[in-house]
Amino acid sequence: MVMNYRKDIDGLRTLALIPVILFHAGFKSFAGGYVGVDIFFVISGYLITSIILREQSAGTFSLITFYERRARRILPALFLVMSLSLVFAWGLLLPHELKAFGESMIAVVTFASNFLFWQESGYFATESEFIPLLHTWSLAVEEQFYIVFPLLLMLLWRFSKTYLAVVLGLIALLSLGIAEWGWRTFPEANFYLIPSRAWELMIGALVAFFLFYQTQAKGILAHLGSLLGLALIIYSIIYIDKSLPFPSFYTLAPTIGAALLILFTHKNTWAYQLLSTRFMVGIGLISYSAYLWHFPLLVFAKIYMLDELSLTLAGLLSGLALLFGYLSWRFIERPFRNKQTFTRKQIFTMAGIIGLLLIAIGFALSISNGAEFRYAS
Repeated sequence: MVMNYRKDIDGLRTLALIPVILFHAGFKSFAGGYVGVDIFFVISGYLITSIILREQSAGTFSLITFYERRARRILPALFLVMSLSLVFAWGLLLPHELKAFGESMIAVVTFASNFLFWQESGYFATESEFIPLLHTWSLAVEEQFYIVFPLLLMLLWRFSKTYLAVVLGLIALLSLGIAEWGWRTFPEANFYLIPSRAWELMIGALVAFFLFYQTQAKGILAHLGSLLGLALIIYSIIYIDKSLPFPSFYTLAPTIGAALLILFTHKNTWAYQLLSTRFMVGIGLISYSAYLWHFPLLVFAKIYMLDELSLTLAGLLSGLALLFGYLSWRFIERPFRNKQTFTRKQIFTMAGIIGLLLIAIGFALSISNGAEFRYAS
């Protein structure tokens, strides 16, 4: 029942991250690269559920400790990227753009950026390429999941585990149904909001339930299952594109692919040999910070150049995102996740102060119409 570290999960993170970055960078061979976000959702659902199951079974689960871990994991790097993005926004954005940036700062800190961007534009619309914090919509979905999901498991824990798994399965089916109906009825809300995304996280949660109470398959079944998962993800990255409704039944390809890899990959499988290489694990470790960095770098470069980026420059910026991701992981993520370096009280205090400061700055940019005085004669 102990949840051991799995190198292949970090490798799977790399398989999610690189296509997302290259999709946003404009590489046409990665037309479906945005499915990396869906893979991240499955991974998050699996890891969070595994942690809660392990601690609930041991009688050690604490809600405050759970939220502390999420704060340590998410907020330091996020606040750093937001703060440095503010510097570039101040110098590069026109007043109406800076006003919108300020409003997005408020939304990001309050875990509501998916609601804001739902109201503002479609994810694949041309104007979305110039919104520096647009990619934080997926963080908002995960943060909303983190708030609700532990409470749900605590509420249902008194019942049998079969009952709990059935409830999660029904939530997943309902959410998938909402997504399939939603892309026909309200496509923007369908893309951004958690009711049509929860099923992706629930797939990961159900995988966690299965592996917590059952052992992984061995032999040829494990080889075939993990290779099928890998094939589904590669197929999704190459052949899915923004002309297809998303999320929808099409999203089953990358999400089921991720689930199969988590279910069947172990040290004796061929998939593990790929996912556990030093490169794949290394990129996976910095994937969160690199994800945060890549979109602002690309957006501000486009604004500065007043044109589409060449593939050479886009590739260099993608590499720079990985470098910045490493530096953020090494000097921000790791220290703040160390309980010997920062106590719980310090983490919550700093998060509260910096969060309120960013909200105040965002509010000031909004009411000043994007600091119009910068252009006063």
